[in-house]
Amino acid sequence: TLTVAVGTPGYMPSEQAIGKPKLSSDIYAVGMVGIKALTGKDPHNLPTDTKTGNIIWRNEAQVTNHLANILDRMVHEYFPQRYENSTEVLEALGLTTSPQPTPTPTPIPVTKPAKIVLASTSNTNISIQKFKTVTVNTRGEIKSHRQHQAEVMKENLGNGVFLEMVKIPAGRFLMGSPETEPQRRDSESPQHYVEVPEFFIGKYPVTQAQWQAVIGNTPSSFKGANRPVEKVNWYEATEFCQKLSDRTGKKYSLPSESQWEYACRAGTTTPFYFGETITSELANYGGTFTYTDEPEGKYRGETTDVGIFPPNAFGLYDMHGNVWEWCADDWHDNYNGAPTDGSAWLDGNEFRSPLRGGSWYNNPLNCRSALRYLNYRRDNHYILIGFRVVCDARRTL
Repeated sequence: TLTVAVGTPGYMPSEQAIGKPKLSSDIYAVGMVGIKALTGKDPHNLPTDTKTGNIIWRNEAQVTNHLANILDRMVHEYFPQRYENSTEVLEALGLTTSPQPTPTPTPIPVTKPAKIVLASTSNTNISIQKFKTVTVNTRGEIKSHRQHQAEVMKENLGNGVFLEMVKIPAGRFLMGSPETEPQRRDSESPQHYVEVPEFFIGKYPVTQAQWQAVIGNTPSSFKGANRPVEKVNWYEATEFCQKLSDRTGKKYSLPSESQWEYACRAGTTTPFYFGETITSELANYGGTFTYTDEPEGKYRGETTDVGIFPPNAFGLYDMHGNVWEWCADDWHDNYNGAPTDGSAWLDGNEFRSPLRGGSWYNNPLNCRSALRYLNYRRDNHYILIGFRVVCDARRTL
């Protein structure tokens, strides 16, 4: 039996220690009790990450990545990154049943999409996940929170490793950036409307654990099962998609540029899905650089675990920063002649493909929703580059 008094050192978060407890402070304490039960060690005897202040405990316990991720979020040093209440924890554990969602945000409607019916497989399950988003002003100050939910397909890759894919509703959006957007580039023009069919996209960039489960090696420089895989070139990312397709019977691929930007924006038209700017409390990027009026933030100098920063309104994480993400398209210098149906723009150029989202190294202008990057060839391996996948797992009824 574990008995922990209120305010016990090691079980009390930093904001409570200075007399400013939050709703999530109790979640922190419960998470620490769970870690004590799994490791047999008091939390104050475990090492901490010098950059983030989070405790390092996974190597002391035998636990699935899914449960470890939940516990990590419960005991996150930065309180906005934690679950806010016990209901959210239970939902993450799959111990509650949620109602069917109404997709948010509501994209501009197009013709009625085909209904997605998932392939029948014992390795796939569907759940409704709730999450909270934040919006900031030009100073990087949070001005609102909103609750959302998403339909998530979970693919079992074996050995406790899962791939979560978020259902993105069909819709029509304005791709590219307006001329008034600060630090925009000509390659983001002309703005044009794209009609995107329903699809699934990775909730996170592909992690090292997922890569190893499918490919069997670990190419990354910044080691960590729940960090994004990096040093993967375009051809290797495509091979991952093919092997995953062969294993599951579904069609996995790299996203088209329009799929990626539509998923990233999640109904927003601002430079970032957080609003007019980002801060290093919202994403992992070169935080000592600024975009608008926000103060300088933190430069971490490496990748971070996926999912520790707030998601967008579709429930996607790390679309700004952490690692650049490969797209399927050939590179084009602008959008003149671009497809408007959500498909990849392919015309036989096998030299370069667009990269999206920015990385842990880049300044905020390179992390914008509209930014297109071409400085790496498809055969390049680099510590800034990873990817996420999309899935077309449907049939028309």
